[in-house]
Amino acid sequence: MEDNTYKNNMVFGIHPVQEVMTAGKEIEKVFIQAGIRVPEITEIANYCRANQIPVQYVPIEKMNRLTRKNHQGVVAFICPIEYQSIEKVIPMVYEEGRDPFVLVLDRVTDVRNFGAIARTAYAAGVDAILVPSKGSALINGDAMKTSAGALSAIDVCRADNLKEALDFLKDSGLRLVGVTEKASDKLWDADLSGPLCVVMGSEEDGISPAYQSRLDQQVLIPMPGDIDSLNVSVATGIVCFEVVRQRM
Repeated sequence: MEDNTYKNNMVFGIHPVQEVMTAGKEIEKVFIQAGIRVPEITEIANYCRANQIPVQYVPIEKMNRLTRKNHQGVVAFICPIEYQSIEKVIPMVYEEGRDPFVLVLDRVTDVRNFGAIARTAYAAGVDAILVPSKGSALINGDAMKTSAGALSAIDVCRADNLKEALDFLKDSGLRLVGVTEKASDKLWDADLSGPLCVVMGSEEDGISPAYQSRLDQQVLIPMPGDIDSLNVSVATGIVCFEVVRQRM
């Protein structure tokens, strides 16, 4: 059965993939069949490395789940949005006389969660969503639909090195606050005014330790009910609108 998760914005086959690269299309991700030895595919991989496009080498079974058609060992996904640079977004926000509000998603891989988060973030006045190049949800048709148009309106930035991006945000005057159930400080008690970066982790294991060490504060969402975690899109909504409440 073909994997419908990736049916949107997909280009497969050596020459079609080369054509979208030549045309300068924004490429979300490229899958290459592991172990394949074809000069043209090597050229595609080199292009991806030179242009910081995520590449994943996968077994032929995965390739065949992406499409049953003749993929020739390479499948690319065209991004329906244009990624922005976080290094350009932050100065622009300051120039407009506003305090930046950035949302970082660490390994949020579900496309519908990503779309729902984008919708909430846009409604809450988030200036940019920052994601790592690897280990993040594909921005495909499902994500776009779930976002209800927000992904076309909000700045989405992609970082090859998220640690350096977080350091840039901190150096730019943003306070880095991570949301985790392991924290001791409650969300309501945290000062979320001023230039702010909120970091949300994956539903499986939260925020990566490498990023936790860069945080200025970690907070939790109090939950009186008999459950210890929330869906990441729901948790993000709660946090974003607590920021709105404090800013208002």
